[in-house]
Amino acid sequence: MKNKNTDIKVFISSRDSTCSECGENLGHKAWITLDREKGAVCLACADLEHLVFLSSGDAALTRRSKKYSILSAVVLKWSRARKHYERQGILVEEAALDKAEKECLADSEYRERRREREAIRRAEMDRNFVRQYAIKIREFFPACPKQRENKIAEHACLKYSGRVGRSASAKEFSEKTIRLAVMAHIRHAETDYNLLLSKGYDRWDARSMVEKEVIEIMTKWEEPRP
Repeated sequence: MKNKNTDIKVFISSRDSTCSECGENLGHKAWITLDREKGAVCLACADLEHLVFLSSGDAALTRRSKKYSILSAVVLKWSRARKHYERQGILVEEAALDKAEKECLADSEYRERRREREAIRRAEMDRNFVRQYAIKIREFFPACPKQRENKIAEHACLKYSGRVGRSASAKEFSEKTIRLAVMAHIRHAETDYNLLLSKGYDRWDARSMVEKEVIEIMTKWEEPRP
């Protein structure tokens, strides 16, 4: 069912939270969405885990990042002093942020900002584990586009420092876990799923609408290379 309110909101919880879908204890200050019926939902289950955070402060960068990002979300945190939620920034697609940074910053500033972001990203990952995860993805999906297994593995293994604890499921090499990671990537990168979410469609309805396309692509990726 389509949601009339298309402005997706992510909240930084002020108390310990548990995801109502996967059951994972997210701890204090977790980044969550709120389902009217289920309650707290982690970013992984809400299909927002692939987005990157851009803090408030640079209006031009924020405006352009949101413009180029098909899917985005507003990040809010409760202020005890002011008794209302305050905007902390936005979550956007990484490619959109890259494009916005290039437009907003001089070349040297852009490169420095990109290096800082990549350093944080590297610090959040166990690089050796990511490599092993990527190898497994390639084993199960030999026709996966070149280097795509690395991107999928990084998203699956990212620890989301301070955002959401999704490390438990990513530490498995089971075929089921890997298939779910590949399925999520295809959904976001190869279909109109993000566009549907941005238009306010319920994520379960949106998943249903792209399910056939996702399965077709997964089947192609599973075929042995000639």
